[in-house]
Amino acid sequence: MSLTLDTYRLLGRSGLRVSPLALGAATFGTEWGWGAEQDDARKLFDLYVERGGNFIDTASTYTNGSSERLLGEFTRDNRESLVLATKYTTLRRPGDPNSGGPHRKSLFASVEASLRQLNTDYLDLLYLHLWDFTTPVEEILRGMDDLVRQGKVLYVAVSNAPAWQVSRMQAIADLRGWSPLVALQIEYNLIERTGERDLIPMAREMGLGVIPWSPLAGGVLTGKYGRDDLTATNATAGDGTRKSTTIANGALTERSFAIVDVVKEVATELGRTPAQVGLAWTLRNPGVTAPIIGARTPAQLEDNLGALEVDFSASQLARLDESSVIGLGFPHDMLARDATRTLTRGELKIETRR
Repeated sequence: MSLTLDTYRLLGRSGLRVSPLALGAATFGTEWGWGAEQDDARKLFDLYVERGGNFIDTASTYTNGSSERLLGEFTRDNRESLVLATKYTTLRRPGDPNSGGPHRKSLFASVEASLRQLNTDYLDLLYLHLWDFTTPVEEILRGMDDLVRQGKVLYVAVSNAPAWQVSRMQAIADLRGWSPLVALQIEYNLIERTGERDLIPMAREMGLGVIPWSPLAGGVLTGKYGRDDLTATNATAGDGTRKSTTIANGALTERSFAIVDVVKEVATELGRTPAQVGLAWTLRNPGVTAPIIGARTPAQLEDNLGALEVDFSASQLARLDESSVIGLGFPHDMLARDATRTLTRGELKIETRR
């Protein structure tokens, strides 16, 4: 399956070409207690772009705005050749109720702030970052479409939202002639596979490219945590480090470590690192366009890019799948039963190519 960063993929139902691994810029800046200083962030950016990468992911409030500001400086000489994706909805000013959320006032103000911080006239891709169940979808979609018509945003997308809301939004956009959603950002990795129930199938049906965040489960799939970390105290879980965030998110469980054990075994067999195996598994899903890699050092980025060269045997893929398999639940499990299929097909054999 050998790929390169300049083996571009189309993003959803658009003609936009993006690299098969996106560079996550949430690590650009140290305001959150971890991350890369400006010089190291520049090295990460340069390494990614020199390898042919063009797809960079950030958000208006990542590292309190430093992520966008640094990218604005780094992209001065090659802005046109890059696909810059950012997000809105997270609270930009604590205490100001309208500085966050998906509504029109927040949307327009956040986009203007991102344009200033990124030092650009337009955003290639804008995500609704977090669903909050308060704003009518028509208000969101019309606001996004207005920005596209103004030329400030080229494509729109959504992140961290229920599948039924995303499909509803896409249907409304199509019926109204508004700009369609072209991408869906979700957490997806060997440990977190629940997106396979509805989100990923919905995205394929509705024309959204899936962009997984945390494809290494907050670093758990790199093998850097051990079972001793299962006993971490609440104090450790709240000390502000990236490790504490992983613990607080509940990513360290006995199931997780059982999956990591298989990842390590496959990595040893292939002469690869666990991180490369975890990323390569995600890349193989036909519904996935480009996982977001969140390296903090050039060495980590070099290692992550090695995932593009990983090729699994059928047996290795089966072991990874079996170690992490989830139940799809109702109605998916019921509809997949042979007895159910017989009710609708009888003895007919129907070849499907999707």
